[in-house]
Amino acid sequence: MKMPDELHFHKHYEGIGNLISRWGEDIYNVTLSQMTETPVIAFVLEGVEVVSYVRKLVGTTDPKDSAPGTIRGDYTHVTRGYTNPIGATLPNILHASGDPEEAVLEIALWFSDDEIYGDYETAQGPTVRGRIPEKKK
Repeated sequence: MKMPDELHFHKHYEGIGNLISRWGEDIYNVTLSQMTETPVIAFVLEGVEVVSYVRKLVGTTDPKDSAPGTIRGDYTHVTRGYTNPIGATLPNILHASGDPEEAVLEIALWFSDDEIYGDYETAQGPTVRGRIPEKKK
């Protein structure tokens, strides 16, 4: 759980995500206001093609475009079409990186090197990543 300040969110939303460039200063300010109200829970998921799988689980940013069964499709309902004209926040209950390159930048922003454990073996490793059969001699 983290309580990032305005500078941290600026690096995330504009430095990486180009929120101001894409949606304007007003949308950025409303988003910043919402995001700095309470702590957030930040975590990294690991796996083969993990970004695309997480995006499927999460759903699209605008809930009206998120399929039922996705987190946003099931647990959010307010849309950009409703919020943007009235200057309200789009209640985004979670964030997921848009692509692997963005994920690398976001992980570096949110976590120090000693908070990421990447060099380890688990019993499930071959099951999760696929087992490579031994070659017969």
